[in-house]
Amino acid sequence: MSFIQGYDQETLRELVDLDECAARLAEIESQRSLPALLERVWLLKVLDRLDEALKLADETVRQARMAGTRKDVLRARVLHATILQYRGAYAAAEQELAACADEAEGQRWVSIAAFAHHHHGKNAYDAEDYETARESFKRSLFLRRESGAEDRDLETALLAIEAAERRRTSQLVAG
Repeated sequence: MSFIQGYDQETLRELVDLDECAARLAEIESQRSLPALLERVWLLKVLDRLDEALKLADETVRQARMAGTRKDVLRARVLHATILQYRGAYAAAEQELAACADEAEGQRWVSIAAFAHHHHGKNAYDAEDYETARESFKRSLFLRRESGAEDRDLETALLAIEAAERRRTSQLVAG
């Protein structure tokens, strides 16, 4: 079940039903599996409970390292970096996301690489580095196409590219 109803055209953040997210968080609060931990981190993030999200994201990365696969570790690290991004720690998030994207591409884990590049772009977008955001979104789109992603995932990448281009153009005109 996807809680994402769309994306804000200006911020590129997920649009969700907060009540549904809070109910789901309460439902899985005691679950300790890696997928449940990842979902809880994401739910805390979209509910803007960032201190709790960061603490749980740290725990999730540790658990993935101890009991998960390398792919699990990458997914947990990307999610951890998005919490850093939401907290305004763009440089730390950029470093983590770039490392995750590079590792995933090196292993030819195309869908994880696309996921990491997309979030790298969102971090750059929030940091007002629209050129980097645009390039990361383009790389994500290329990888999503290569992996046979669904149309809605391709559309998300295209909308992000357009938003970064709009912001980049506005920045150039204003500067």
